[in-house]
Amino acid sequence: MSTRNAALRLGGLLEIHQRDNNQVERHTCKTVMEVDDLEQNLLQQFSCMGTTDHEVLISQLRKLVGDDVNESTASFFLDMNNWNLQAAICSYFEFQSTHKLPNMTLVQDVTIGEGESVPPQTSFVKTWKVANNGDDRWPDGSYLAFTGGVNLALQTAVPVAPLNPGEVTDISVDMNSPSLPGMYESKWRMATPNGSYFGDTIWVILSVAEGGTLALTQQLTHFNALGSVIPIGSHFNPFAAQNVGRPQHLHQDDAQMGS
Repeated sequence: MSTRNAALRLGGLLEIHQRDNNQVERHTCKTVMEVDDLEQNLLQQFSCMGTTDHEVLISQLRKLVGDDVNESTASFFLDMNNWNLQAAICSYFEFQSTHKLPNMTLVQDVTIGEGESVPPQTSFVKTWKVANNGDDRWPDGSYLAFTGGVNLALQTAVPVAPLNPGEVTDISVDMNSPSLPGMYESKWRMATPNGSYFGDTIWVILSVAEGGTLALTQQLTHFNALGSVIPIGSHFNPFAAQNVGRPQHLHQDDAQMGS
């Protein structure tokens, strides 16, 4: 049974409870024996929600409906339903059933020097090649959002130009390594203008160590680009990752990568 159907069935149990406490005790005892593990888990979650604390309600809604909901979206559905968790979850699933999210796939991590460690407190650039592998154009205002872990970037949201189906582009994010050596992780997701996440999760796994060479490799690559022959009239920027914000078709880009 889907999460949405489970939520609706549990919502019905709660409404019965509000109408007739004596009747629901008998009905619930019988019904709980029939529901599956998912429904029992949701029922337990709902039964514990006697709080009016907004932060707790937001956290519980995100836990119940999954990782595709950020705090602002959860807050929107709760506020729209007077901070009633049951009603907010039902509204969310009703909305999702009529609004299809875009698609995104991570083609490749094309960061210059990928896999090399970074010295502490050093600036570097992460770049990913992504594609619209769906049937619909990305909406205007879509962005790459930091969603968890250690935020190594200077910002939490990076605007991304909308892609048509089959197009690919590079997304670059300026980052700074932490002051202490170690392994660090952060998670990024594409998001629609209203904050709904879509597509593959992008992970940053960074090794920070004295003597790391990633930043140096990137600097040398840029200096080499400065010394290359640039056609007259070209708008090429040697300090920017190539093809960032320049959509291309997926099949054309794959052919270039394979050459």
